[in-house]
Amino acid sequence: MDSETRTYRTGGRDTVLDLTGDVREWVRGRGDGLLHVFVPHATAGLAILETGAGSDDDLLAALEDLLPGDDRWRHAHGTRGHGRSHVMPALVPPYATVPVLGGHLTLGTWQSVCLVDLNVDNHEREVRFSFLAG
Repeated sequence: MDSETRTYRTGGRDTVLDLTGDVREWVRGRGDGLLHVFVPHATAGLAILETGAGSDDDLLAALEDLLPGDDRWRHAHGTRGHGRSHVMPALVPPYATVPVLGGHLTLGTWQSVCLVDLNVDNHEREVRFSFLAG
């Protein structure tokens, strides 16, 4: 298994960050297998979805509806509503796996691999790329 950890800056607001270019480049030439992407954080997740046509904003709006940034959360340290960030990985898991054939991701035409981060208190995220050869 080959693996690498990269750091991404997500900033101070709810974010869907497209990692597709980085993972596509990282698997290039590796043959057949599986790309596994993992975020070792309790308040971030990974999603495979269309970006750039509003779906990324729709995901953030849906998460805001499901997980409002208010004072209802028992996990209450940090910025107001921070507890929702700790619940989010149950809905947007901290991992994604994509088949790789001939060193190329087999994502659908409009699919992207995205980091989802609602935690405005932590501006940097580590993401681990792992390749399991087939």
